[in-house]
Amino acid sequence: MRHDDGPADLVDTRLAARLAELRAEHGWSLGELAERSGVSRSTLSRAERAETSPTAAQLNRLCAVYGRTMSRLLGEVEAGPALLVRADEQPRWEDADAGFVRRSVSPPHAGLRGELVEGRLAPGADIAYDRPPVPGLEQHLWVLAGELGVTSQDVPHRLAAGDCLRMRVWGPTRFRCAGPREARYLLAVVLP
Repeated sequence: MRHDDGPADLVDTRLAARLAELRAEHGWSLGELAERSGVSRSTLSRAERAETSPTAAQLNRLCAVYGRTMSRLLGEVEAGPALLVRADEQPRWEDADAGFVRRSVSPPHAGLRGELVEGRLAPGADIAYDRPPVPGLEQHLWVLAGELGVTSQDVPHRLAAGDCLRMRVWGPTRFRCAGPREARYLLAVVLP
């Protein structure tokens, strides 16, 4: 994974420390967390030592176990949020192997339940999440460019530029770049 909000090593190191801290707060062993999340013990160990950065799918599984959105977790390892978030200060996170770039346009902030995320999927990119990070999470997905296939509650949706899908996320979801060009979308996320 690569982060464009500063040296990648610093964000990955902070993320590793926060993941280890969350596990300790819950009093779980690596084995218990592996059982709860479906992420292997060895991957968890390497992620907590900053030897590797988790994939988007692995991070989503961990967020589900800890009851956090991905933005909230990533926000916990970055500098404190400001009321005004300039374009050049919006944290980016990339899962290059999956063809996914995520920019936190309006990161989580204490006292606020919503956030805005820009997503970009390369042609052919296909990301599946086996569970929501927070059950009942409200999402409004507005496609800005390209075509996006989204499956939620086993119902497939094909969205074109300008289309908006509103949903509460209770189970698995899947995001696919359905066209020959990059899909770019804005996701409004509201905690229940």
